[in-house]
Order: sequence, then C-alpha cells, then structure tokens
Amino acid sequence: MVAVDGPSGSGKSTLADALARALGGAAGPVPVVRMDDLYSGWDGLADAVPLLVEGVLEPLARGEPGRYRRFDWAAGRYAEAHDVPAGDVLVVEGVGSGARACAPYLSLLVWVEAPRAVRFARGMARDGDAFRPHWQQWAEQEAAHFAAEGTRDRADVHLPT
Repeated sequence: MVAVDGPSGSGKSTLADALARALGGAAGPVPVVRMDDLYSGWDGLADAVPLLVEGVLEPLARGEPGRYRRFDWAAGRYAEAHDVPAGDVLVVEGVGSGARACAPYLSLLVWVEAPRAVRFARGMARDGDAFRPHWQQWAEQEAAHFAAEGTRDRADVHLPT
C-alpha cells in the first residue's frame, strides 16, 4: 500500500494516477482510493482517517475487500458505496493518507509539496472559485493535522513539485 500525502494543490492526485498506471503495468492501473471521497465536507479531515483504516486498510490487510462510501460534496452527505478489491497493490492519495493510524498498513509513504502560492493557484484552477472561501479553513486543518501526525518527517520519499 502506497500513500501519497501532502498539502492541498501539491500534486498528490497527479502522482497517484501515474503511480497507479506504473504499478499496474500491462494489467492496467491499480486501484486508487482518494481521501476526497472520504472527507465529510470541509471540516471532515479528522473523521476520514478512521474511515480509511477501518473500511479499507484493515480489511485489505486481512486479504478481504475494502469498502467505503463516497461523500457527495454537492449534496453534503455520503452517497454510494465503493468496493476496493483485495490485491497486491493499492494507492491511497490525499491529506491524511499518511496518518499514524495508517502507518502499520503502508509499504511506502510519499510526501508531495509545493510552495503555497503554487498550491493555491492549482487549487483555484482545479476547483474554481467554489474552493476560495474554504482554502484558509482547509489549510489550517491540514497544518494542524500534519503537525500532530509528523507526516512529512515520517515520509519515505519527499517530492517537491
């Protein structure tokens, strides 16, 4: 299991997609679980980590399929369930994927980072003005999470983008 963590707009999704293709080879991309699907809204970072561990990482570690419900950001509630097949490789990307609670299940933790101005520009390009009012709120959540978890310091690989 490979976790790709780092602050918003740093390039985690792009890297995770590339890793999924590379690790899957001719068989096609390996599964990717996105933390954005687990957060219960703009204040949902802390609650998403247990959902990942209990619903996906623990079952996969036992050789069983994982499962999570995708959060529908527009509707403001959890929606359909997604199965994660038991297999040899999984990529998990997003803030919180490298939390200490996830560490026992991870083979590799990749930390992706970029300057704040670059990350903000990427976030606005990706999410548009809908993200603007939430940027600071999310950035404060991320900073508190990363400080408490020591994610950057525990990463196996550091990748500036």
